[in-house]
Amino acid sequence: MNRPTYILTAELDNASFHWLDQLRRTHFPPDRNVLPAHLTLFHRLSEGQLELLRGLDLPSCALHLEYAGPVLLGSGVAIRVSSPALQRLRSELRNSLGELSRQDAQGWRPHVTIQNKVTAAIARKLFDDLSGRFSVRAGSMRGLLAWQYLGGPWSLAERFAFDRRG
Repeated sequence: MNRPTYILTAELDNASFHWLDQLRRTHFPPDRNVLPAHLTLFHRLSEGQLELLRGLDLPSCALHLEYAGPVLLGSGVAIRVSSPALQRLRSELRNSLGELSRQDAQGWRPHVTIQNKVTAAIARKLFDDLSGRFSVRAGSMRGLLAWQYLGGPWSLAERFAFDRRG
């Protein structure tokens, strides 16, 4: 029997999530878009690592994020996220969660993918279009979301709110 695998993402503020998810629904190939917009911190965590996460001290208030501009991924486009506080949090989590997958152990560039699995020409066109009209936007991260990977779609397994009062 396979053990569950979890993906850890940022819980974005509502306005940022809706903006990014609308971009994703508009530009991601519909037959491949099985997930809402998301900012992934870790791609493959075990049940044991999820248990470790439950015992960690997490921020007590939202973290400031800045949506800094489009990034060309080759076969898609993402929105780059800039946040020293987010970088520090991920680094602390990385040091606390033990052995990580190869993908999670390598360098990390926070982003939200809004298009993927298209031709390089289609990706370049969207990148150029967004680059020409993009304005930096502020947002926030309210917590962490742990998703169980189901071979394509994900199922929300647990929410780790930064503000423990609500």
